[in-house]
Amino acid sequence: MMDFMDMFSDEAACLEYLSIMRWPDGYECQRCGGRDAWKMGSGLYRCRDCRYAGSVISGTLFENTRKPLRLWFQAIWYVVSQKNGVSALGLQKALGLGSYHTAWEWLHKLRRAMVRPGRDRLGGIVEMDETVIGGIHEGRLGRGDPRKALVLVAAQDTGNGIGRIRLACIPDASGETLLNSTLEMVEPGTTIRTDGWRGYNILSSHGYVHEPCVHKNASDKDATPAAHLVASLLKRWLLGTHQGAVSHEHLPYYLDEFTFRFNRRTSRSRGKLFYRIIEQALQIGPVPAKALNTTSGR
Repeated sequence: MMDFMDMFSDEAACLEYLSIMRWPDGYECQRCGGRDAWKMGSGLYRCRDCRYAGSVISGTLFENTRKPLRLWFQAIWYVVSQKNGVSALGLQKALGLGSYHTAWEWLHKLRRAMVRPGRDRLGGIVEMDETVIGGIHEGRLGRGDPRKALVLVAAQDTGNGIGRIRLACIPDASGETLLNSTLEMVEPGTTIRTDGWRGYNILSSHGYVHEPCVHKNASDKDATPAAHLVASLLKRWLLGTHQGAVSHEHLPYYLDEFTFRFNRRTSRSRGKLFYRIIEQALQIGPVPAKALNTTSGR
C-alpha cells in the first residue's frame, strides 16, 4: 500500500499513468486520429490538426467522474486486494465515502471492466451444466421458478484441476439457448461433457464433440464434477460476500466479477490485477449511473 500511495501521490500522477496506458505510442486524437498535439494547463490535449481538445479519460469508464482519479485508483486497489470480493458497504467504509450508492455504483462500473472485450473462448475439454441461483421458495422448483435465475456454467478440465471458467445467465435450458451461449463461451472443436439433459444434444451438430453422461451412469457418481464445484463456489461467494442480495438484473455483472477472480485465483501479483482492470476500464467506454438503475437492488 505504501508503494501504491507513493506511485500515485496526486492527480497528475494518475493522469500520466492513464495516458501511458491509453497511448503507449503517443497521443492519438479521438476525433481525427491525429498524432500531433500539445498538453494544455487544464490537462487536456489540443490536436494541432482539428483543434479538438480531449482528455485521457474521455470515452472511458472514468469519463465525467466527479471524484478524484486517485480515489478511483484506491478503490480498484482495494477491490483486487480482497481475495473474496468486496461489498458496497465494505468499499464505502474503506474509502470513507459519504454515500453507499456511490460505492455501489463504483463497484458495478468496475465489474464491467472485469470482462476483457473479445476475450478468448474456452477450449480443450469443458464441462457444462446449469445451476439455479436464488433462495429456497415454496411452490415451483428449479427451472420453472421465475424468482430464481438460471446460470450456465462452463469449466475447463485440465486433468490436474479446473482451468478457466465462463458463466452466463440464460432464460431457459432449451437447445437453442444452450447452443447460443456455448458459441459465445466455448471454441468450436472443443470436447464438451454434460449430463443427460437433451438440450445439449444440439452441440454435436455445430462443431463440438459432445460427450453426454447421465449422472447415474457416471463412474464417480457425478457426470460434471468441475462444473458442479464452480456452481457451489459461486453460490457460497454470493451468500458470503453479498449475503445473497443480488437482483436478477445485476446478476450477470456479479458473474463477471466471480469469473475474473476465479480465473486469476493463482495470481500473486495484485499489481497485475490492478493493471488489468485499469486497462479494460480504458476500453469499455462510459457507464452512466442511470444505466445501472440503482433502485432495483444491490
